[in-house]
Amino acid sequence: MTNVWILGGYRTDFARNLTREGGAFADLTDEVVHGTLTSARVDASAVQVIHVGNAFGELFAAQGHLGAMPATVDSALWGVPAARHEAACASGSIAALAAMADLRSGAYDVALVVGLELEKTVPGDVGAAHLAAAGWTGHDDPGATNMWADTFSRVADEYDRRYGIDDAHLRAIATLNYANARRNPHAQTRNWQIPDLAADGDDDEVNPRVDGRLRRYDCSQLTDGGAGLVLVSDRYLRDHPSTRPIGRIDGWGHRTVGLGLQQKLDRDADPPYVMPHVRDAVHDAFRRAEVTLDGVDGFEVHDCFTPSEYLAIDHIGLTGPGESWKAVENGEIEIDGRLPVNPSGGLIGGGHPVGATGIRMLVDAARQVSGAAGDYQVEGARRFATLNIGGSTATTVSFVVSAGG
Repeated sequence: MTNVWILGGYRTDFARNLTREGGAFADLTDEVVHGTLTSARVDASAVQVIHVGNAFGELFAAQGHLGAMPATVDSALWGVPAARHEAACASGSIAALAAMADLRSGAYDVALVVGLELEKTVPGDVGAAHLAAAGWTGHDDPGATNMWADTFSRVADEYDRRYGIDDAHLRAIATLNYANARRNPHAQTRNWQIPDLAADGDDDEVNPRVDGRLRRYDCSQLTDGGAGLVLVSDRYLRDHPSTRPIGRIDGWGHRTVGLGLQQKLDRDADPPYVMPHVRDAVHDAFRRAEVTLDGVDGFEVHDCFTPSEYLAIDHIGLTGPGESWKAVENGEIEIDGRLPVNPSGGLIGGGHPVGATGIRMLVDAARQVSGAAGDYQVEGARRFATLNIGGSTATTVSFVVSAGG
């Protein structure tokens, strides 16, 4: 089986509002496609297959069939086979997995992978309702004010039931990710004035409750944005010996379970890990990459809400089950800690354009291992991992990216 190499990557400025700019999916696609190809130093004519990640195009912008959008904005991509992939917040990672399968099969040698999402087309409450379509409609707490905040509040409640949980540790995760975002010139919240969540995190005026135990600063944002990658095979590198990739995808893991949160909690009420399939996906990626956690220099994880990062910390193996708080308290997840987590700012600080998030994580992982992450560079990083989840962990995908060589 061929290796899969990252030739280049691009992501947009997640602080932008394309609707206010008068932009639409064509404008976003045009920027991402051409920014990605420029980064990879390849012409559109070299692309042999395209995979697009998008979750909510129809709901937020009345636009489906986004697999055809790259050819719509660049005639050089006319006739290139393309497909759109939807897996809620893991849509981008599923698009990347499909591209990898194409390359590893030998059918193609150059794949363009694009993630796109517009979410600022509607008011926030309408956007939250649209996002609820990624849950089990009619089953996942339809009466909640914000279904996903309620969902991940219930995840925190499950930790509380099993192990106990201090909301101060959730506030500390948020504080760290907002601080990391200040280092990232493309982060959505890089210029926000964030209150002292340690002192005022439970103040209803400073940090109002959204749903359940979660408050405003526990939540990721509605985001407009996109990200892209050019992936190539070993054969392409042999035929282009002067090419210098920025990373290699060494391992991947993928698990899909039922849509309902309560399904998951009931089915796995006894194992030590709250969502054992999430751990399985990560450790499958480790197995394929032939590494352990000690061989990984950092992680981009799915902090759609602070409890999802809390879950990620123990599930990747940084602590024992239910002990994520230890890594938070000890500074292990800080940018100079034992295992930096979300040095980019993650989803809470960096932004969460749903269909692009998994690809953005891969772009950041490649930048880390190639020493190109700028002010949020993890010193000496040679291997970086990602953990991307869709819905209430119904779809989970993890990658391990190395410098290769």
